[in-house]
Amino acid sequence: MAYKFVVYEKDGEIARITLNRPEKLNALSYVWAGEDFAEVVAAAKEADNDDDGKVVIFKGAGRAFSAGQDLSKVGFVYGFSTDKNARRPSQRIRLKLDREGLWDAFQHLWLCRKLTIAQVHGYCLEAGIMLAMTCDFIIATDDAQIGWPGQRLGFAGSGEWSFGPLVYSIGLRRALDLWITGRIISGKEAADIGLVTRAVAPDKLEEEVNALASQLCVYPRDGIAIGKATRHLFYDMFGITGMSHTIGYITHTMFTNLRYEPGEWNFF
Repeated sequence: MAYKFVVYEKDGEIARITLNRPEKLNALSYVWAGEDFAEVVAAAKEADNDDDGKVVIFKGAGRAFSAGQDLSKVGFVYGFSTDKNARRPSQRIRLKLDREGLWDAFQHLWLCRKLTIAQVHGYCLEAGIMLAMTCDFIIATDDAQIGWPGQRLGFAGSGEWSFGPLVYSIGLRRALDLWITGRIISGKEAADIGLVTRAVAPDKLEEEVNALASQLCVYPRDGIAIGKATRHLFYDMFGITGMSHTIGYITHTMFTNLRYEPGEWNFF
């Protein structure tokens, strides 16, 4: 399949999916606002359906893994208008788009049947860190910039599916700190608290990821598939799949219907 916003490469048993909007720091327009995130999911499905493959690596072109959501389209995907007299978008269209663009897409990424690695450098924010968190391994540079600054738009700890997995990864207090404040941390701190698998020097990132991918390729294909299916059962039991994603898309829909009072920061 030909892609416009991602580069899909296959090298033996390893597939590489490179986010390829370097001029936008690989910002993603999910909730199906644009083709870029849809292409990430489509490429992941292509790798997932390749019976010869064992490992999928996600990486970013240019200076960043992904700077997060493309906010130039935020709101307008639901039908928001600059006309103050226009009707507000319906709840049903918000729920539809949020379910298809958030729940369905991230569920598939979580449950990819291959072993997955996020190769993180530069900015890894919002949609970027959420994409990375769907992977089995996150290898980041020491100086990577990681966080959920989009929470500062007024979410105050809502509107995303990633809170459940984040709590399991780093604990409740640390998760609340990062999620509510939108504080950005380095790759080194992310490794220290367990958000990423490990942090390495920038000039060692490619080498570390390739070494890990090669190591994983010695595992039998059936073993990888059974392991991923086993983790699916645990993710269901923990509420990471299903409940976390469902809460995420429903609370995102609620957030897009906020009423702002005087003195409150209003992005729109």
